Amino acid sequence: MQDQLILEVANITTDVLTGIYSEETGRPQPLRISISVALTPEPHFAPHTALAASKNYMDLKFAATRGLPQGVHFTLIESIGDHIAETLFLQDTRVERVTVKIVKLAISESGEDIGMTLTRHRRG
Repeated sequence: MQDQLILEVANITTDVLTGIYSEETGRPQPLRISISVALTPEPHFAPHTALAASKNYMDLKFAATRGLPQGVHFTLIESIGDHIAETLFLQDTRVERVTVKIVKLAISESGEDIGMTLTRHRRG
């Protein structure tokens, strides 16, 4: 069995141009994004282990915020998840798997979470 390190950043709220309906297009929608990244960990993390032995959590937040291209309309939130996963794979070759959960806050009527979860694995 192989060890894994899972890094997580949850409930980032950001505005993104997305949607297929006329009332959604042309203006950003609020999304809540959570990201989970699997890495192969170091054999041991001592108290003085340097950050380079892991991954900076702020890289995950960046991929879901400033890492998204400004002015680009994503028809589907699935394409936003795909962009975030690809950004994280490009940032760090140690990233083995990325899971992105996106909730569309503007369409919730009673506080329910409406959205999707996408998991991508690094390909060869």
